[in-house]
Amino acid sequence: MGGSWREFRLNEVYDFRSGLSKPRSAFGAGYGFLTFKDVFYSTFTPDRLGDLVDSTDRERDLCSIRRGDVFLTRTSETQDELGMSCVALRDYEAATFNGFCKRLRPKDGAEIVPEYAAYFFRGPAFRRAVTAMSSLSTRASLNEEMLERLTIVLPPRETQTAIGSILKTLDDKIELNRKMNATLEAMARALFKSWFVDFDPVRAKAEGRAPSGMDAETAKLFPSEFVDSELGPIPKGWSVASIGDLAEIVGGSTPSTKEPAYWDDGVHHWATPKDLSALATPVVATTERKITDEGLRQISSGLLPVGTVLLSSRAPIGYLGIAEVPLAVNQGFIAMKPQPGISAQFLLRWAEAAHEEIVSRANGSTFLEISKSNFRPIQLVHPSAPVLDAFHALADGLYRRVVTNEQQSRSLARTRDELLPRLLSGEVSVAHAEREVGAVA
Repeated sequence: MGGSWREFRLNEVYDFRSGLSKPRSAFGAGYGFLTFKDVFYSTFTPDRLGDLVDSTDRERDLCSIRRGDVFLTRTSETQDELGMSCVALRDYEAATFNGFCKRLRPKDGAEIVPEYAAYFFRGPAFRRAVTAMSSLSTRASLNEEMLERLTIVLPPRETQTAIGSILKTLDDKIELNRKMNATLEAMARALFKSWFVDFDPVRAKAEGRAPSGMDAETAKLFPSEFVDSELGPIPKGWSVASIGDLAEIVGGSTPSTKEPAYWDDGVHHWATPKDLSALATPVVATTERKITDEGLRQISSGLLPVGTVLLSSRAPIGYLGIAEVPLAVNQGFIAMKPQPGISAQFLLRWAEAAHEEIVSRANGSTFLEISKSNFRPIQLVHPSAPVLDAFHALADGLYRRVVTNEQQSRSLARTRDELLPRLLSGEVSVAHAEREVGAVA
């Protein structure tokens, strides 16, 4: 770290203030409000504050949000979740912030670039410092005396700007991929609903209209009339099947965690619902834990192939994903291995659309769980093979783009996480980092 980098106590460059503590009745209408979750989960404050609070003129003046403000969570269940931060990149008119957070507002004349500050406060050095000094009783807490002992390292302003720009370029690309994937996922869900829930192409042909959103060759694959079935009217030539007819339904288990031979130096991915809970897309490309060959032998369903559709079967029911790597699963899943002619995309989108019915088949006193025996008989419309093939071609094309975006985002995140501490410590030069980012972003 060069001599032009300086270290300051936070109270030398920031003024501290706590946010609003209001009764529940004050929320739902009024003015913009930055929530604890907004701060905890985001590097930067959201473009739009989704929560509203009934605040006074004085509260809005004292607890305002301006560009450069840093927000830290001041209380949490655990020490390692304390002091999570986000930074405002613009002013928010008439907005206020949560009372379980501290606002750090730059003092007049403080040379702090907001984008740099965002990554400093999320960086490993600051996170370690917070964890080391946090107090833990029933909840971890961070008070002003502790904040005054924490420090920030500030390089020259132009270096701050460059560091913030480099890291934010990576995050912006990750965010763009996230938005693209949300659009692609919505398109796939809409396609399934149109073809297999609302039967739009069949209804159009029955009414003498050309189906919208498809070429003539695809339109020819759909019938032009309905027939009665136990599920109500369905397209002629299609049938009713149980999900157990269209996929092999299996579960999993947990090898004894007391047996190191099942876990140490594990090589096989082993999924739990937690692995799916944080996914923005249904792409299961890795798992938190791995098991050994011996551990795998303890699971009767063994290693499930790529393309297996995973459905969390309890606490809660409904997390969904498609295995992009061979993996084993614990007892919290129903795993669907598609039968020939059935695509993973069809099973995934069906499970999304049938969520309420799946939950209705669940039982349990402590928590609801859908068993394999209750799941297999669930009935659904089984389209003709040509229509299924056409759906697979379209939906899988969308899904492959999602997978590509996810792979790129993971690569970008690795680059960001590797560069962040090295940039903040001065270990790597801005010029070197710019070249590295240019190669991946």
